[in-house]
Amino acid sequence: MPYTPYHFGPGLFLGVVLFPYIDFSTVMVASVILDIEPATILMLQLPFQFHGFFHTYLGATIIACILSVAFYPLRRHLNKLVSLFGLHQESSFRHIFFASIIGTYFHVFLDSLLYGEMHPFYPLVGNPFLGTLSITVVYSSCIYLGLLGIGVFALRILYRYHQQNKVELESDVFSAF
Repeated sequence: MPYTPYHFGPGLFLGVVLFPYIDFSTVMVASVILDIEPATILMLQLPFQFHGFFHTYLGATIIACILSVAFYPLRRHLNKLVSLFGLHQESSFRHIFFASIIGTYFHVFLDSLLYGEMHPFYPLVGNPFLGTLSITVVYSSCIYLGLLGIGVFALRILYRYHQQNKVELESDVFSAF
């Protein structure tokens, strides 16, 4: 992890900053989906490491491909859901795929900063990222990225509202002629 809710912070930030280029709902799911692995191991009390194969870039790539194929047929429904939050989006397979890759890879990177049992470049053994940042910095960064994401989201909504009102005002002014 950092515990799954922390992954939503960077996912939200990346989703709103890269909104025109990646699928928002996919990056949000992709940023947390890898934690199904440790949750399953924990719940079923399996004798495996919490951060195993799917917490590698190879495993994350496989999950990203599966997620992309699964989300592509659902894109219209997911885009309607995102529209409820004031963000209109038309997604292509490319947008969904890049969102899947970005979300899962960022998850692996964050976790590899904290967990020694990870081997992010499997089949190579080792974790070159371990200990480069303290746990406090990693968790704080996740929180701050989430707050920044909320800020960018709010700015995006305000800009869209302003643009809509500007068009309505211009059409009202010209309708008088």
